[in-house]
Amino acid sequence: MTPAVNQNSTLPSLSGGLYAFFFDVDGTLATIQSQPESVSIPASVRQHLQQISNLSHGALALVSGRPIAQLDALVAPLEAPAAGVHGAERRDASGHVHRHSLPGDIAQTLQTELQQTLDQWPGTLLEVKGMAFALHYRNAPEYEKSIMQLAEDAVTRFPALALQPGKCVVELKPQGIDKGAAVREFMQEAPFIGRIPVFVGDDLTDEKGFLAVNAMQGISVKVGEGASHARYRLDSVDAVWHWLAQLLLQLEHDIVGKESRL
Repeated sequence: MTPAVNQNSTLPSLSGGLYAFFFDVDGTLATIQSQPESVSIPASVRQHLQQISNLSHGALALVSGRPIAQLDALVAPLEAPAAGVHGAERRDASGHVHRHSLPGDIAQTLQTELQQTLDQWPGTLLEVKGMAFALHYRNAPEYEKSIMQLAEDAVTRFPALALQPGKCVVELKPQGIDKGAAVREFMQEAPFIGRIPVFVGDDLTDEKGFLAVNAMQGISVKVGEGASHARYRLDSVDAVWHWLAQLLLQLEHDIVGKESRL
């Protein structure tokens, strides 16, 4: 990866174009917390997302490592198209859910073995997502190498799995699933098709999304520090919230401008 444009980069104006918006959640729309269940999104930000979705005719989707059910709870009352568990489950704009799953015997065996191991490492956490597993070590960074080795061993034993590192977490998910693939699938469907994709994310898990959007001549935005394939950068979650407010004003201005010309 190469460094994204410096952290003070100004995102391009989105005035006058037809855009499709894709947002990661943790570390992008919500501040990362030590416990995943402690994460929340302010009501004002949820309202902005709803309004941006309305003005974009529904071309706004969440693309996250969280299951779709958790995403719905975080952005309620908005119920947007969503790719959960890095795309292992995806709800399109019509409400149809597409799911990739692990073979039942692998899932059960792996869950038992992972839980037994992590029980021996205080502060670590196993998050079971149905079709994937997240091994968290944010509260026990001393186990990072052990967690990585455990995940690598699992992928070696079960070729149907792929390993996805993140911020203080490593995930085991079905092979061939990533956020880039999810974005490409959305972009082939209404209301996203024919629009310019905008993807905003903060983590290693978002890099495939950035690459997919770059290939479509879209706008990729990295939140926070670190090398990235993204072409633009925002400093923090607070900066994302501020940008959303400005984006909403721009979209509303465009609508008023179009109506005045009729």
